[in-house]
Amino acid sequence: MGYLLLAGAIAAEVAATTAMKYSEGFSRLLPSLVTALGYLVSFALLAQTLKTVSMGTAYAIWAGVGTAVIAGIGILLMGEGMTATKAAGIALIIVGVVVLNLGGAH
Repeated sequence: MGYLLLAGAIAAEVAATTAMKYSEGFSRLLPSLVTALGYLVSFALLAQTLKTVSMGTAYAIWAGVGTAVIAGIGILLMGEGMTATKAAGIALIIVGVVVLNLGGAH
C-alpha cells in the first residue's frame, strides 16, 4: 500500500509542477490553484507513505521519479531539447533510485 500511495504522491507532484509552468508566475488563477492543491496532495500522500516505507527510499523515489518524469514532459510536450548530458542526468537519477532500493530498507 505504501508504494501505491507513493505513486499517487509522485503523480500529484508532477501535475503540480506542470501546472506551475502554466500559472505564468502565479498570475493565472486555475493553474495556480492546481499547483497549490497538487503539492498539498503530494505531501499528504508522501507523509502517509512514510508510515510503511523508509524515509530515504520514499524520498529518493518521489524526488527521482518526479524529476525524471518532469524532464520527460519538458522534452516531449514543451519543446525542451534533449542533449546527451540531459539524457545522462536522467539515467543517473534512475540508476540512483534503483541502487537505493537495492540497498533495502532498514
